[in-house]
Amino acid sequence: MTGAAVPTPTLVPVPEPVRRFDEAAEGWASRLRRNPSADRIAYALSELGNHSIIWHSINAADALVGPAISGDPGRRRRALRRSVIQGLEQAIVNGPTKMLFERERPVPLEDHPHDLRKPRTSSFPSGHASAGGCAATLLSHDLGHPSLWFTLGAAIGWSRVHVGVHHPSDVLGGMLIGIGLASVAERVWHIDRG
Repeated sequence: MTGAAVPTPTLVPVPEPVRRFDEAAEGWASRLRRNPSADRIAYALSELGNHSIIWHSINAADALVGPAISGDPGRRRRALRRSVIQGLEQAIVNGPTKMLFERERPVPLEDHPHDLRKPRTSSFPSGHASAGGCAATLLSHDLGHPSLWFTLGAAIGWSRVHVGVHHPSDVLGGMLIGIGLASVAERVWHIDRG
């Protein structure tokens, strides 16, 4: 007895301007590959971005020491809120959003100089980049220093291009989606600073 054929997902066509952007940015990214320092940094950032580890770690550290440093007892609640929002954002992006687009990933690199968890979901949007955009928005609102958080979020997003698992437009789109979801969450669930 044979089973029914599983339908192949329909891939959303990539608009020509997006394809040109990806080719240009990918050309720039390929120049840094095989540079030992760039590889070490990119693979480390990519690993820290897995499952939003870095963002949850920052929130946990802020929850533990932030109130003592600032004298603001509400800081712990805001750190917990950021992690809850981060989890919801990742569920939305890595579930229905990726299923909606079904974009093919870039041609895999022949070899990787460091360990890399290979994703199996759609290439668009980058979950690492959306997490970075979301976290940077929330941290900027709660703790200030937006240039620090957005630089870190962008670096983690770009690391996914460097390691060869995302197109540059996946990262740009992911950042914008993460910023948008965080902005909505800020309006729905806002905790004032002490």
